[in-house]
Amino acid sequence: MRNNHTPPVQAGLIRGAYHFARPDKSSGSAQADYFVDHGGAWRPDGKTLPGVLDVEPTPGLPTCYGVAPGTTVRWIASFDGEYLRRTGRHPVINTNTSWWSQCTGNSSAFAATNLLWIGSYTGTPHPLPDGWSRYAIWQTSDSGPFPGDQDLFNGTARDLQNLALKGTYTPPPPPPAGAWPVVQQGYAGRQVTTLQYLLDAHGASLPVDGSFGPGTRDAVVAFQTRHQLDPDGIVGPRTWQALATTVREGDHGAAVRAVQAELDAHGASLSVDGSFGAGTRDAVVAFQTRNQLTPDGVVGPGTWLALVN
Repeated sequence: MRNNHTPPVQAGLIRGAYHFARPDKSSGSAQADYFVDHGGAWRPDGKTLPGVLDVEPTPGLPTCYGVAPGTTVRWIASFDGEYLRRTGRHPVINTNTSWWSQCTGNSSAFAATNLLWIGSYTGTPHPLPDGWSRYAIWQTSDSGPFPGDQDLFNGTARDLQNLALKGTYTPPPPPPAGAWPVVQQGYAGRQVTTLQYLLDAHGASLPVDGSFGPGTRDAVVAFQTRHQLDPDGIVGPRTWQALATTVREGDHGAAVRAVQAELDAHGASLSVDGSFGAGTRDAVVAFQTRNQLTPDGVVGPGTWLALVN
């Protein structure tokens, strides 16, 4: 049968392979050898990413596979060492902070050598496992507009090409505390949800789905143009500041929904109904108090910054 689909490599796609770790089955070095021998090797061809060691739970099995944290760390070290010996590069480690903390004792043993692919569906990649201050890839969801998991590379297209070519990469540091985030097309999660609510508050008609696609970008460009901002479709500090409408008790609408959704992401239990009542005010005051802001119940620039950061 003829295959009419262009192979990924011929289409110019950068691709790679990952190995799902089973530390209860065989040694780390044995699994690394199997991985390399069956398509998991890295090569400096500009299109093959370093292999990924996926360490996370399997549904239906014990969370840590019945393996003690110290043994798990030694197993990962065995896999890492053999993969390095065979390919000249460390594998990327794909995990989530909860599993890593429980099953490795929150080990920092690999943070200096292995890139991190973090799984977090909370709208933020943080907190990261111990030792890592940066991540290379963020798995934001297990479903969405693209097939399978939804992932964001922490860098530019050129950075991704260099990672494939060199097998190593230094991700950018996280934004400083108190900085407005930068959000752009391809991003997903809590900050995008807030952005979409705020754009709707300023006259857009976006579905609030937490996914920054072309429609959201077009709405950002239109908003930036109306407010004499650089219409680049990227939401940075100036665009956030222009979007962040002050809201208070008695207000209604999409901006209030943005506040309520953010408060819920920070631990409140509000109905996202767009009505700024006493319950929303109490949640705002509690959030402001925790973040050493003036607890006046009014969501102005300082509270917006703390909510979306």
